[in-house]
Amino acid sequence: MKKFMKTICLSAAIIGVGTSTALPSFAMSNTHPQLNSNKILNIAHRGASAYAPEHTMPSYELGDQMKGDYIELDLQMTKDGQLIAMHDETLDRTTNGTGLVKEYTLEEIKRLDAGSWFNKKYPEKAKEEFEGLQVQTLEEIIEHFGQSKNYYIETKSPEVYPGMEEKLLDILEKHNLTRQNGPSSKVIIQSFSEESLKKIHNINEDIPLVQLIDYTTSATISEKELNDYEEYAVGLGMSFKKIDENYVSKVREHDLLIHPYTVVEKEDMERLLDWGVTGMFTNNPDSLEEVLKER
Repeated sequence: MKKFMKTICLSAAIIGVGTSTALPSFAMSNTHPQLNSNKILNIAHRGASAYAPEHTMPSYELGDQMKGDYIELDLQMTKDGQLIAMHDETLDRTTNGTGLVKEYTLEEIKRLDAGSWFNKKYPEKAKEEFEGLQVQTLEEIIEHFGQSKNYYIETKSPEVYPGMEEKLLDILEKHNLTRQNGPSSKVIIQSFSEESLKKIHNINEDIPLVQLIDYTTSATISEKELNDYEEYAVGLGMSFKKIDENYVSKVREHDLLIHPYTVVEKEDMERLLDWGVTGMFTNNPDSLEEVLKER
C-alpha cells in the first residue's frame, strides 16, 4: 500500500491532475517515500453544486468546465439494484418524490424531477433548464463523460445496500476505469464506512481509497489510527472546520493524502493550502481554481 500511495501521486503528476502550488516538505524514510506534494486536487463536490442542482448533468458539466480535477458523486442503490447519484438515502430533499431510495425502482425514480428544488431554493441562480432534470445512474454519468475524466465516488450507507461494492467495481471494470497492471488514479473511492473500503481493497487493492472521518468535535488522531488507515487507504477526508495545521502535518507525515470538505470561501482555501492539504472538496471549483492560479 505504501508503494502504491507513491505511485498514485506520481501518476497524477504524469496525467496533469491538479494545479501546481508549493506545499511544506516532510521527512522521507525508506518505508515512507515522499509523496508528490506539488499537485492539489480540485474536487467538484457533487459537481459545481453552488451553481446547479447537485448530482445532475449540468452540475457535473459545470464542475468540469470550472477545472474540477475530479467529478465527485455519492451513490445510493434502488430497489432493483441500480446505483444512482444521490447524497441522501431519501428522495425528499433533491426531488419531488418522498421516501427511501431503496423502496423505489430506477424506472420510478427516473420519473421524478431532480432540478426544480434548486430553482425554488436559490431563485437568484434559477434556470429554466434545471426544471425536470432526471436522477442519473453511475453508468449514465460515466458513459456521458467517458474515460478521459476522473471520478471521486463515495459509497453512501453501504450497510443499507448489500452488494453495493461489487456492483460499483463491476461498472468500473466494464468501463475500463480500473487497471490490471497498476494502480489507477482515474477513480478514487471514499466512504465513512471502514468496512466498505476494506471490502473494496480486498477485491481490488489497486484502487485508491480515502477514509472519511466524521468528527463531532475538533479532530484528533493517534499514531495507531494513522498506521491502521495506511494499511488500506491512500488518504483521509474530514470537515475542514474540525482540523488545524498540526492535524494536517501528522497526516502528511504518514504519507497520507488529506482532502477536507466542503470548502467554499477563498480565505479558508488559502489557509488549508498553507497548512499543507493535498486537495479539497468544494461546491465552487472556479473559486479554488482562482486561488491555485494566484499561488
